[in-house]
Formats: sequence, structure tokens, C-alpha cells
Amino acid sequence: MAERAARRPYFTGIVFLLVGLVLAVGGGMLIAVGGSPYYLIAGIGLAATGVLALRRSVAALWLYGVVLLGTVIWAIGEVGMNGWSLEPRLVAPTVLGLWLLLPWVRRGLRTGDSQRPAAKYAVFAPAIASVIAIVVLIAGFLQPVGVEGTATASALPGQVDNSVPDSDWAFYGRTPKGDRFSPLGQITPANVNQLKVAWQTQTGDRMRPGEDIGGTDAGHEFNFEATPLKIADTVYVCTGHSWVEALDAATGKIKWKFDPHADTNPDVYLACRGVAYYVAPAGKTNTCATRIISPVLDARVVALDAVTGKPCEDFGTHGFIDLKQYLGHVPAGFHFVTSPPLVLHDRMILGGWVYDNQARGEPSGAVRAFDPISGKIIWAWDVGHPDQVVHPGDGTVLTRGTPNAWGVYTADAASNTVYLPLGNATPDYYGGGRRPFDNAYNSSIVALDITTGTPKWHYQTTHHDVWDMDLPIGPSLVDLPMGGKMVPALVQSNKRGEFFVLNRMTGQPIVKTIEKPVPTDGVPGDTMSPTQPYPVGMPSLTPADLVEHHLWGATPIDQMLCRIQFRQAHYEGQFTPPQLKKTIVYPAFDGVVDWHGASIDPTRKLLIANANYIPFMVTMKPRGPFQASGKVPAWNGSGNEPDTHGIAPQYGTPYVGMVHPWLNPLGVPCNPPPWGTLTAIDLTTHKVVWQHPIGDTRATGLFGTHTNLPMKTGIFNIGGNMITAGGLVFIGATADNMFRAIDINTGKTIWSTQLPAGGNATPMSYAVNGRQYVLIAAGGHGGLGTKTGDYLVAYALPQG
Repeated sequence: MAERAARRPYFTGIVFLLVGLVLAVGGGMLIAVGGSPYYLIAGIGLAATGVLALRRSVAALWLYGVVLLGTVIWAIGEVGMNGWSLEPRLVAPTVLGLWLLLPWVRRGLRTGDSQRPAAKYAVFAPAIASVIAIVVLIAGFLQPVGVEGTATASALPGQVDNSVPDSDWAFYGRTPKGDRFSPLGQITPANVNQLKVAWQTQTGDRMRPGEDIGGTDAGHEFNFEATPLKIADTVYVCTGHSWVEALDAATGKIKWKFDPHADTNPDVYLACRGVAYYVAPAGKTNTCATRIISPVLDARVVALDAVTGKPCEDFGTHGFIDLKQYLGHVPAGFHFVTSPPLVLHDRMILGGWVYDNQARGEPSGAVRAFDPISGKIIWAWDVGHPDQVVHPGDGTVLTRGTPNAWGVYTADAASNTVYLPLGNATPDYYGGGRRPFDNAYNSSIVALDITTGTPKWHYQTTHHDVWDMDLPIGPSLVDLPMGGKMVPALVQSNKRGEFFVLNRMTGQPIVKTIEKPVPTDGVPGDTMSPTQPYPVGMPSLTPADLVEHHLWGATPIDQMLCRIQFRQAHYEGQFTPPQLKKTIVYPAFDGVVDWHGASIDPTRKLLIANANYIPFMVTMKPRGPFQASGKVPAWNGSGNEPDTHGIAPQYGTPYVGMVHPWLNPLGVPCNPPPWGTLTAIDLTTHKVVWQHPIGDTRATGLFGTHTNLPMKTGIFNIGGNMITAGGLVFIGATADNMFRAIDINTGKTIWSTQLPAGGNATPMSYAVNGRQYVLIAAGGHGGLGTKTGDYLVAYALPQG
């Protein structure tokens, strides 16, 4: 046995040698592009350790002890005592150090006189270095992450919008103001741990064959993003294939279903975020006195009797209107609506999504208002004629290729104003040739008169946007105390992670907002804006600019690969224009705050926002070679777009584009955790009250697997949060499929439960017979890769 135990440590030597060679070769490449020399030095050290081990020399222990101790010193010098940043630098090297301490490894290294000091005490080198590394890691993870704080503001009376009964949820944001605040307070931090499933219902609308997780490969990204409405005793919801359903609010029993048989085959993603509710004035119609108006994914809108679910025959043609009217030629899949229309003051107002990055001169992004009884168009606001109101007639074609407003709209009923969140003139990543009105209105908030469509004001949040920083949701409205009086304000979140606070009557900023210089080296043919607006009077959730020594990875090897990619790519910080080479864009179009926006407690004047952090790689390439090879076939805009093999064709411009998240070969983000946060901002002091990572890695894993340890990194999230008067913030959204209740005062998670599928929607709350419910759609998100399903889950306190 002793002879067997003392065999040459082949496995150990080969592992150290191979890992060392990988690090040394990669480290040499990194140095060649201007990066850190550590990996080359450490790689040589590991490779030499492997050679010494194969030679059975105890010098392997001494050498690796020095390498590990040097790694600890280097890691602290790069990232300080940040636990998650230390993890890829120290965990794997420490495991190797502990491996060398195993008895059968040490015995294999004992050659010659084992009592000589160099041999006798060699084991202490990796042992001491490993202990130091472990202590540093533990100390790093004990450091607080985010901002610890406690909200101290008392609830102000008279600040809740009472236009909707407290027990109902009548708009996407409960009221037209979009604050997503429920005045119900039965569920509190003291009793939330008693929440149980009150009812759970399946809609029946699930992914169809060919629409699997990550369904973009099949041409369909299937999502269940709906925030249901609750009116009286009924809940109303729409699904990924545009079904509309009514459920008993107390039991979840389905009252009726309506399938519009939408042709979704051309659509790149499938989602419906909500429906609208309308009560017709007395005597205006003999049918459908109360209506559910819902978008249909083949560019239609349907009006249904809220009681029976039957189409309203007096609305359009047998209950439907075609949204392609007045848009000219609409290629298949180039226009549809995912957000609920705003229905207020006898107007149904909507715009729609226009297919990003496909061509110049796509269908118009015009916003239109219809009669919610007859379905007839009343007015259109066309960016091509921004100071006018258009009244379309036969033959009218609204200006093509204009910025569109695809997110949820919000409104001030008292001032009869709707607020539109505008996107970009297509394509997103090349702005050469954009018209003056495109540049004036892209990524802007636009205020219109609800009744007439008359423009009131607009405010731009990103100039000459070539990063897809469109506004994905309308602003949340709140009255703020300033100078001894209440000022009618709005707060606009955006993908940059900024919060613009404006007087909603005038469109003027009411916190300090300045223009800062930004990079201007766009591709030939494009001219960048030299500055961008920053609301410096408000806290920002914008991530810090990336630097090499803060990059991440699960191991030293993939972290090194991220560093090489970083050095090889073009990056100048935020607002780096896309280049004719790989360009890092961060923040990017999938965050920081996307279509879910932020919620506001109007009584405490607190804003709650969940944020997402993931960089993207964008590459522009001259069109010629791609058309010559057939990867991007020529297209003149007539008929339907040909297959472009996943490349953004940007027809009508000199360039095609490639866009994807920046992940290393293991599928791990190159930016460090946290990848998702939840933040509370005091809108009166303009300070962050608290900020914590939200979500863990339990449903993520290397190479796209969905199993992992629940590491509290904060995780990618899609879907919003909502607030209750009981002092709670409810949120699903995260890729770990959890549903959480957060104490609004401290930001601490005080209740959580596993959902049957991804809860990538914004929850809501309502009451029936004095019992408060919290409801969330749990059906997953194809793009995020969460578990799919068709569930509606309602929680409540036990009865009796």
C-alpha cells in the first residue's frame, strides 16, 4: 500500500501543466492586446508546478504556494474585498492549493531525504497560502453589497388616485398614472409570511410545437408578460397567442375564453402585456356596454363584451379593426401590438411595435386614436408632421420609418393628457440619413391632448440614438412637494438607468439635468451627437464603465477570455458608437430598466425599480459582401423580407449588423455581479434609500443548463414590481422563477415562494369581499430562458 501511495502524481502534474499552459498562452495573447501580465506569469508558475510534480519534486509545493499567495495579493489589488469579484480569481486557485495538500498527492512528491527542511516544511507553503485565500474570500463575501438604509418618510394623506376603486386594478398601472400602487393594506410585513396560494389557474395557452425555450431559433420567442385587470368580481388577462380570458376573481374559475386565431407565424416574438377596459356612455351602444379591448398579434385589435366574451359587432368589422390601415405596405411580422391600448375619455390610443433593424422606411410609428365603440379612427399623431394632427382618410399613408411608441402609455386624466414613450426611426444602430424630425423625436416623451391629439410638448432623453435606447414604457405620474407646494410631475425611467423628472404640464425638468460630452466616432456616413442629457439631480442606476480589471468569469480561464475579448473589442464607455468591428455597448437595449418601468408609492414618495445589467456586442459590417454571399439577400421593401440568417439587414443603409449579449464561451457574463438589483429612491430627497441584489442563480448554469446553487449574485430579470399600501413590494421577474415580497422600508426580502413557471410579468393586487389578493402571471419568457407554462397564481392570507 505504501508503494502504491507513493506513485508519481501523474494526474496532478498533467492537470497543473495543462491549466498552466492554457493560462500562459492566453496570458500572452492578453499582453499582446495591452492587458494584464498576471495570467502569463501565473500560467508559467502553474505549468512549472506541474512539471515539478511529474518529477516528484517537493519544490512543486513551494512554487505553488508562492503562485497562490501572489494571486491573493494581485486579486485584492484589482478588486479590493468584493466577494463576487474575488470568486473567479481565488476559488479555483485555492481548490488547486487544497488539492496539493491531500495525503496521496503529498506522498507522491516525497523523494530523496524527506527530513530535509525544504521537503519537511514544503507542505506549509500551499497550506498557508490556501488559508489566507479562504480568509480573504470569506471576508469579501461578508462585505455589504448595495446600499443599506431605511425609509423614514411618513405616508402623506390624499395622494392616492381614487379614480379607480381601491379593490380594483383597471389599467396596466392600476390607474392611468402608471404608478402600480395598490391602496390595499391587509397584507403587511407582519403577516406576509402567512401568504398561501388562494387559487391557481392555467389559461391553456402554451408554446406550440417549434416554439421551445429560447424559441428565437424557431422564429418565435414565446412570453407570458401580462398584468391582468380586475374589475368588480372579474379578472381579465391576455396570453402569448392573443387569447383573452375572464376569470372569477375569488376562485380563478374561467368564465369565458376568446381565441382571435391570430396569425403569429411571421412574428419574431409573441407576447401580450395586458388588455384595456371600457364602459360605454349610456345610450351610445346597444351592445357591449362594458368592453375588453385587446391587441392581437397580427396587427389587429378586438373588442369583446366584458360579460360574455363575444366580439362587439359594432366595433370595426365584427369586433375587429385592422391596424395596418394607413401604413402602406407592411411586410409580414413588421408591425404588431404587445401593450394594452390606453382607453380613456372615449378614446382608444395605441401605436405598436415596428420590427427593429430591418430597413430604412419601415411602416410608420404613428400613434392613433380610435372610437372605442365604433372602432373608427379619430386622429393620428405622425412624427413626420409633429406639430399637426392628422385625420386619415382614404389613401392616407402615414410617414414611413418614423419613431414608434410600442410600450404602455400613461395619462393624466385631469389635464386630458396622454404621455407617449417613443423609440427610434429604424434601423436602430445606424443613424445616417435620418430626417430632422426623426432626430428631434427619437427616444422622447411626447404629451398629446387625449381628445384631439394636439401636441403639447416633447422631451428627448437620448440624442441621435444608435444604441436602441428607446423609451419602452410611459412615465409614472406623481405629485411632488417642492417649494412648499405640490408640483405635478412625471418620472421617466429608461434603458440607460436614468430617471428624468419633469413637470408633466410643461415638459420642463424639475431636477438638475445637464448635457455631458460623449464619444462621437460613429461609422462613416453617420454623425453622432456630441452630448447626451443626464438628470444629475436624481440617483442613477447606470452601471459604471467597464474596465479590464473588473471583468468577471466563473473561473480564471473564462475570465481571461473575457479580458481578451474586451481588449480586442472597441469600447469607450457609455455611448460608444457601433463600429466596423466588435463594439461593446453597455448599458444596452435589454436594460437597465426595460418595458416594465418603475413603480411609485405616491404616499411615501418612493420609487422602486428593478434593474438589469448585461453588456452587448454590436458589430457593423459593409453590406456588399453579405449580399454577394447571399447571407443578406437584396430586398427592395416590397413583398415580405427574405431570410437574413439572424443578421440585422438594415436595408437601405450601407451596413448590416450583428447584435448579441456579451457572454464568454461558458455562457457566463463578462461583467461582474450583481446582474440584477432592486432599488428604492426617495423622490423628495433624491437619494437612494436602499439597494440590494435581486434573485439568485438557482435556475441558471453553465452552457445554458438550468440547475445551479442559489448564489445571491442578483440575476437577470424581465417584468416589473408593484407596491401596496401595506408597505410591501411584490416582484417575480427574476430568472430564478421566484416570487418575493420586499419590505419597502428596508428592502429586505421577507417572503418568497417558488412559482410553477417563470414570473416574468408585473404582478397586481385587488380585493374581493374584503380579502386582498396578489396575482401574477407565471408562464416564463423565451428570451430569458425561464421555465414556461400558462399559470395565473393568486396569493392571499388564510381565511378565518
